[in-house]
Amino acid sequence: MIITKRLVIRPYSDGDQEVMAAMLINEIIKKTYMIPDFNTKEEAYSLFKKIQKFSYSDDHYEFGVYKDDQLIGWVNDVSMDTDAIELGYVINPKYHNNGFATEVLKAVIEDLFVRGYNEVITGTFDTNKASIRVMEKCGMKRIDGEEDLVYQDRLQHCIYYSIKR
Repeated sequence: MIITKRLVIRPYSDGDQEVMAAMLINEIIKKTYMIPDFNTKEEAYSLFKKIQKFSYSDDHYEFGVYKDDQLIGWVNDVSMDTDAIELGYVINPKYHNNGFATEVLKAVIEDLFVRGYNEVITGTFDTNKASIRVMEKCGMKRIDGEEDLVYQDRLQHCIYYSIKR
């Protein structure tokens, strides 16, 4: 568990299922964070159960972000090896423009360095200016890696940022 000035970053509880399912189908979140399309709420519940298990596992870096004990987002590993970890992160749009993403990412970077990682990497679509600002506020620098991929029937250009211990 990580405690910041305003937030707690911790494993998910069973009571988070409805809030997480709502975020997983949120159209604003889906514009900037790659989430599968779900045909039923049960499919979203199934993904929640999977990531809930990951949040208690040492094999993954997967945690909910809480404000006043309310789930408002998450942070998760995209890929990891012994030296570097790539992260994704989301804050519910209702909580945007409050500095929560920056607060979370700074705390998580510090935690990952304590855990022995030497590099933290994050990526975003090049159109996601808010996420780019968050990464830069956290001291991350843009790196050479880029890629194009199709997401939601649109070609997206992904850029990557990194910070080293």
